[in-house]
Amino acid sequence: MVLPKIDMLVARSGDLKSELVAFAQSPYFARRLDARLDEAADRLGFLDEATVIETIDHFALQYRLANGSTVVERFVAQRRPPLPEDERAMLLGWRDVVEGIFEVQSLDPNAATLHNLLDDLVYRVHSNMGRRALGKLRKGMFVAARIVPVHPDTDAWLVSGNLATYRPSDGKKLAQAAVQTLTANPQLLRRNPEMLRKGWEMQAEARADFIELFGTDLLILDPGETQDRLREYHRHRQDKALAELKGKAAAEARSGVPSLDELSALPEELLDADTIAVICDETEGICYYADFGRLDALFADPSLVRDRTYLAQLREYLNDGSVSPMAIRRLIQRHPENADAVFRALLRKPAFSWERDGEELLRRRKKSHYDHEPLPSVTPVGARLAQLLRAQRRHGR
Repeated sequence: MVLPKIDMLVARSGDLKSELVAFAQSPYFARRLDARLDEAADRLGFLDEATVIETIDHFALQYRLANGSTVVERFVAQRRPPLPEDERAMLLGWRDVVEGIFEVQSLDPNAATLHNLLDDLVYRVHSNMGRRALGKLRKGMFVAARIVPVHPDTDAWLVSGNLATYRPSDGKKLAQAAVQTLTANPQLLRRNPEMLRKGWEMQAEARADFIELFGTDLLILDPGETQDRLREYHRHRQDKALAELKGKAAAEARSGVPSLDELSALPEELLDADTIAVICDETEGICYYADFGRLDALFADPSLVRDRTYLAQLREYLNDGSVSPMAIRRLIQRHPENADAVFRALLRKPAFSWERDGEELLRRRKKSHYDHEPLPSVTPVGARLAQLLRAQRRHGR
């Protein structure tokens, strides 16, 4: 297939996007789209034009219908007359959405070169609304936007939905928002293999420090002891990092570091637990599990199955979607000889074998944990975002 020129694809994308939006707003999808708009209004407390545009755009390109397909896939399949192959590929390529906070690096008559503070990649971005859409941009400004590939076989990108602009002076404030977004959505790093590799390296180093300090990667403590040990761990990490810096750099780094109390604070729901497991896992990073000590005692002494409170705790771990399979595997690793007896009592299946049946049980009860590739829990930031964060910290002192 020989692709048309980028400018022809961009021009054609405007008409196709209008058709797609009309399709997404058709009576067939009205109930589902209205529900998404209501959710946005509840979340923000209002519903402005920009939010409506963003919600419709997300619904058309990313929302999963009951059969797992997207609205854009349904549109491509049902459109009459059928679209040419290059236009089908273009529309389906729009499912690959990049949401970012971008800094404008340069402009030319046809496109803007934008650096995404989140994934630390540079995108050449066009608009199907013509020059006026990008004409308000200036070098050094920031924009919050959703972009999609013009076509999967090109390296050109297209504004999708609203384009919010910010002054260069807003960079420090936007940097903090970028970090919060990255922390909540580490999957944004998937597009940048180098950043992903760095995240895994940072996580491995953090785990090595944990093991160096405590001699293990799993602690079972009461809440007060947990906070003490976490404070000790974060102090160790800070001292190690600052020892590698000197003079002004060390002072600047120290000024931007959260306090040990902030770093060591536990989620409120853990404070009433009898015990807390702090697990510094190779894949999942630092995790906390309430009342893990009760389960550890159960697997150490299977006769405790006669006390139904122990089995109730294990059943809660097994059925709670927020509890990783890793936590249960750790219990098995600590007491492998007793796994069969405990699970036979829990499941009332005398023939249950953890070696044979355990992994299938976890996959069935904790399906969501197997639906995606693991990501590092430590989130690196790019050089430009780090620079903006340092500036923000200096002005915030």
